[in-house]
Amino acid sequence: MIILKDILYKVAIEAVKGSTEIAINAINFDSRKIENNDVFIAIRGTVADGHEYIETAISKGAIAIICDTFPENIVSGVTYVQVKDTNRALAFIASNYYGNPSANLKLVGITGTNGKTTIASLLYQLFKKAGYKVGLLSTVKNVVDDVEYKSMLTTSDSITINKFLKEMNDVGVEYCFMEVSSHGIAQKRTEGLQFAGGVFTNLSHDHLDYHKTFAEYRDVKKTFFDQLPKGAFALVNIDDKNGPVMLQNTNAKKLTYALKSYADYRAQILENQLSGLLLKINEQEVWVRLIGNFNAYNLLAIYGTAVELGLDTMEVLRLLSELESVSGRFQYIVSKGNITAVVDYAHTPDALENVLKTIDDIRTKNEQLITIVGCGGDRDKTKRPIMANIASTLSDKAILTSDNPRTEDPEAIILEMEKGVEPQNYKKTLAIVDRKQAIKTACQLAQPKDIILIAGKGHETYQEINGVRYDFDDMKIVTELLEQLNK
Repeated sequence: MIILKDILYKVAIEAVKGSTEIAINAINFDSRKIENNDVFIAIRGTVADGHEYIETAISKGAIAIICDTFPENIVSGVTYVQVKDTNRALAFIASNYYGNPSANLKLVGITGTNGKTTIASLLYQLFKKAGYKVGLLSTVKNVVDDVEYKSMLTTSDSITINKFLKEMNDVGVEYCFMEVSSHGIAQKRTEGLQFAGGVFTNLSHDHLDYHKTFAEYRDVKKTFFDQLPKGAFALVNIDDKNGPVMLQNTNAKKLTYALKSYADYRAQILENQLSGLLLKINEQEVWVRLIGNFNAYNLLAIYGTAVELGLDTMEVLRLLSELESVSGRFQYIVSKGNITAVVDYAHTPDALENVLKTIDDIRTKNEQLITIVGCGGDRDKTKRPIMANIASTLSDKAILTSDNPRTEDPEAIILEMEKGVEPQNYKKTLAIVDRKQAIKTACQLAQPKDIILIAGKGHETYQEINGVRYDFDDMKIVTELLEQLNK
């Protein structure tokens, strides 16, 4: 039996109406899912305000309401708890309800603009290979040891996070690696969790539709490190000018990694080929199957994290050499006609530039590089012309197309992208609204040895148009189209 007062530990309570000595069933912030004797937490979201659904929750059986303002109509027999911040309250309530599961394993959070999914997923892969029971909370999927669940958000809500962590406790998971998004931090979803470490990758143009300014975006990321406990570690990319900012106020053990600067964990790229990278990490050479400067940074963060969590350095190097690329992150195929197709999740200007420069480093310049790129609807509009400019400047041909238009007109999105194309790049830039047709056109334009980059959607197996998700898999489509051309 769970008592209401027991799940309110560490919650900043302003006032209470009713008794907190009551037995409760479940907790929820979605009034549609409320059942008898449940606790309803009223969250003020970007789309809806949970305070408007308090009466609905009570009519469905809610026995307690957590809110930041008492409703006018107080129902007898229902306990009302007024708190300072319902998002923060939800995080602590969820953690308490599930028995503070993050304290029973080593939880590492990875934050930054690019690289979160790769680092979290490859750390999961590495620790599994090392023989541990491991958990993963990521954009691509959530995994409890060997059981996979679909993921809809980079950082899930507090209830979902703690529910997964409790499942991990139940099966003996020792380590969990979790992507921590700026939205997740801003909405207090990670509060109440006990982190063993935090990793900062980099910071570049993204999510300015939500955070409004780059400074706000940076400072939100910083709060994650500000809240790390003394026994944890904070590992940051010191080559990124924002790396030192993340360490300013943290109580955690301060650690750095870099390719260009002096750091605790340092690497040199000795060879960079389509088949992999030869790296020197802290004076030890290792061959890995991933390619590009950005993956050198990712692998260095993985190496540093694994060592800080107690793994042997030589064992970590051996395991690094066995790691395989993450779904939709520089995934490539070479067709029978000798055309290379690369699918990558690059959906920010910095990520797109990194991928294009990586391809440029490994190509001979005798072949064409054809880039297909779009920008998501209902998201940061300021990056659209920048993305088009990068694609058209660094490619031999650029095809501007749809990503996930969502509720926006895909043609209008492409028109905004086209504003960033400079006059000297007009002739090598095409606009094709239909994404499949854009990929087909690239395949038809490609000659043997040419490279096609399909950027933006990566691992996603859908395309969202007018609120409806249709099956769409970049890798599957380009593979089929290249096979048809070979025939």
